[in-house]
Amino acid sequence: MSESSTANLRTRLREIIFGTDTRPGRAFDIALLVVIVASVVNLMLVSVAAIESRFGPVLHALEWLFTILFSIEYAVRIYAARRRWAYIRSFYGIIDLLSVLPLYLALILPSAHYFVAVRALRVMRIFRVLKLVRYANDANVLTRSLRHAQRKMQIFLGVLALVTIILGALMYVVEGPTHGFTSIPRSMYWAVVTITTVGYGDIAPATPAGQAIAGIAIMLGYALLAVTGGIITAELTNEISNERQLRQCPHCERSGHEIDAHYCKFCGGHLDKDEEEDPPADKEQAADRDKLD
Repeated sequence: MSESSTANLRTRLREIIFGTDTRPGRAFDIALLVVIVASVVNLMLVSVAAIESRFGPVLHALEWLFTILFSIEYAVRIYAARRRWAYIRSFYGIIDLLSVLPLYLALILPSAHYFVAVRALRVMRIFRVLKLVRYANDANVLTRSLRHAQRKMQIFLGVLALVTIILGALMYVVEGPTHGFTSIPRSMYWAVVTITTVGYGDIAPATPAGQAIAGIAIMLGYALLAVTGGIITAELTNEISNERQLRQCPHCERSGHEIDAHYCKFCGGHLDKDEEEDPPADKEQAADRDKLD
């Protein structure tokens, strides 16, 4: 095969495998998603003992078929990629590799077979197929809000850890091993379960003093939800406000627009058009003037 034909083949494969704008590329991505979902369902069925005992050979054969298909796809992706090492080190490249390795490793280590479940992460390719990447800006806003709230959350969680230690020590002294609080770490486990309002019930205070401490811990649990939610909500509100201030109308130069807005809420002009273009309201006024003239 000549060098030019090889380059054309790589270009064609790149358009199909990495592109979603063309009809073949979109068809390939949809077919790939169907195969990924089928492989995940197959893995779930293998984990059910009753189904595996009856259809085990067929399910394991399908598992090998999926693995071979994904192996071929991974090799073709490397061959067609414009920057091969960039793809191999990328998030999707690592997931593609991890989705085929476990079954081969299972030939040496049988327990490695269950790591095939990482293949479910490949379903994330649906973001590319359905063009959901346009919502990435909203995810970035949430990420920045969590990052800004990081120090406040660290201080709050530090105080919470100290409270947990104190509650654990108190319950160990008040209840003692007789009621299941055999050590301070186990009492701290009870404090964590109580504060988070999970309440497994495997350990419970029996004395009035212990029940009073438990009531305080439960109230702290509700405070935990309120404080953490308030911190994140405040940062998220600030971040959304900052995003609005960055969106300025090119016609009236006023800010405060929503991220997904297309028209200015003050003058009606298109937010994505040049300043030379008049907003719809101005165009209508100009048309009315022309009619009067």
